[in-house]
Amino acid sequence: MRIISGSRRGLVLETPEGLDTRPTSDRIKETLFNMIAFDIPDSYFLDLFAGSGQMGIEALSRGAAEAVFVEKDKNALGCINKNLAKAKFNDTAKVFSEDCLSALNKLSSHAEFDFIFMDPPYNKLIEKDVLSYIKDKKYVGEDTVIIVEASLETSFDYVPEMGYEIIKEKTYKTNKHIFIKKA
Repeated sequence: MRIISGSRRGLVLETPEGLDTRPTSDRIKETLFNMIAFDIPDSYFLDLFAGSGQMGIEALSRGAAEAVFVEKDKNALGCINKNLAKAKFNDTAKVFSEDCLSALNKLSSHAEFDFIFMDPPYNKLIEKDVLSYIKDKKYVGEDTVIIVEASLETSFDYVPEMGYEIIKEKTYKTNKHIFIKKA
């Protein structure tokens, strides 16, 4: 796994050992970031269920002003911290080592995020809980793009009744990215 583009292009990142995380492949990450590339510079990027931290680190490499990482797994946290140090992004990153909802609560005074990326465990509807929790938070504005990585089977038919709209969907062989904004 490597940084695809930007100031740290080509830097190889560590990934947590074991089956508790499933890193996004370089090809899927490249496709995703190509879709949002022009909006990344100077943005605020929130990486939920961050795993190795590769998505937030990619955003920083491409010029994001700040990336916030949320991960509760100890092995994954070790990878995030090593990868941030290796990429020399400690000054533009914040790491929360706790469950997602606790960290989201602590972020209540944070500036509005431009991007919220989440890659929760598949097929457990965790993304629905997160979307419900953040819908009235100040850090989620009308222009905030929420990107959910999910299994192909995951339905997002509940999104409109929560006050969101799906603005884009990108399907891959094994999973998909759903792009969501406030309606």
